[in-house]
Amino acid sequence: MTLPKMHKPDENGFYGPYGGCFVPPPLEGPLKQLGDTFLKFIEDPAFIAEFDAELQSYSGRPTPLYHAQRLSEYVGATILLKREDLNHLGAHKMNNCLGQVLLAKRSGKKKIIAETGAGQHGVATAAVAARFGMECDIYMGAEDMRRQSMNVKRIEMMGARVVSVKSGDATLTSAVDEAIGAYVAEADTAHYLLGSAVGPHPYPLIVRTFQSVIGREARAQCLAQFDRLPDRLVACVGGGSNAIGLFSAFLEDEVKMVGVEAAGSGLESDRHAATLTLGEPAVIHGMNTYCLPDGMVAPGGNHCIAAGLDYPGIGPEHSELKDKGRVQYESATDAEVMIAFRKLCELEGILPAFESSHALAYLETLRNNIGSDEIVIVNLSGRGDKDLDEYFLRSE
Repeated sequence: MTLPKMHKPDENGFYGPYGGCFVPPPLEGPLKQLGDTFLKFIEDPAFIAEFDAELQSYSGRPTPLYHAQRLSEYVGATILLKREDLNHLGAHKMNNCLGQVLLAKRSGKKKIIAETGAGQHGVATAAVAARFGMECDIYMGAEDMRRQSMNVKRIEMMGARVVSVKSGDATLTSAVDEAIGAYVAEADTAHYLLGSAVGPHPYPLIVRTFQSVIGREARAQCLAQFDRLPDRLVACVGGGSNAIGLFSAFLEDEVKMVGVEAAGSGLESDRHAATLTLGEPAVIHGMNTYCLPDGMVAPGGNHCIAAGLDYPGIGPEHSELKDKGRVQYESATDAEVMIAFRKLCELEGILPAFESSHALAYLETLRNNIGSDEIVIVNLSGRGDKDLDEYFLRSE
């Protein structure tokens, strides 16, 4: 496992002006220790071998690169789905969770603390904590617990404790705030298993590195199947881990990349998660990055349909990629997402997560506007069992 030549942060964790480590003094030492541990073990053949073995035997990798033939006919190009929904527990989250729990184990930590939005990261974290016999607390917004009640049950079945967060907007942002607060109090004995490529250094680098397996597999699979690289990559973007995991293997290639954010209802008063479309640089959750102004994150309003994208910031590497024009960032409304969700079910018999359906919604813009010989890889970051109740509720 090696970092791409392009896009290493500097020694302070900055990607250009974005990133860094803006934390209270009590966290500076633990984060420095985490960074040193990561850099030590990511070059250790024994660590890499154990990580790869867990990805294969526990998580079920590699995931297929699936030629969606009927969807391809509909769009008018070759559409390939990177099937992260077939990863253990139904999402890409397991890649990062396995890597981080192995770091925690080597650091002598006995407890895992994490946040979750849609619940997929919470489920994966609870699973790896059970796998390695560690205590686990998962912080989840009360609103997200309502929307994702089945994932709450799954987390609890694995022996983890779900902490309901009622402060703020009671979604992912508030859950991150309270999880970080808990970590400050227990940093000596607990590992904070952050779920996306956000937060203070070294987390964006750690998460990107463990999620880069998505891009490395997809690149090799596309070359094996078509003897060339894809023309375009598409992935949903909240914090940005599944997207940067896919993009990282192609940054030096002439491949178009598109990240799709959540636009909520599409009304200007309800565009809570289109961070790179509407945001501006500021410090949030220990990093400098693009984020939405406070006035655009309306507490108690209609949040975007995908709990996992309902976050007002973005990973700092995405912010730099936006400024450089290397990645194109678009947004999809809830209505567009529901149409894409249903379309994949009907055309391919695959149930996508609402988060992944944002990436699928972008394909509608390519119809009659793309060469028939083009190859497009869409990262299907998770499966949609968790979203069926919300889909039918909104369809009524």
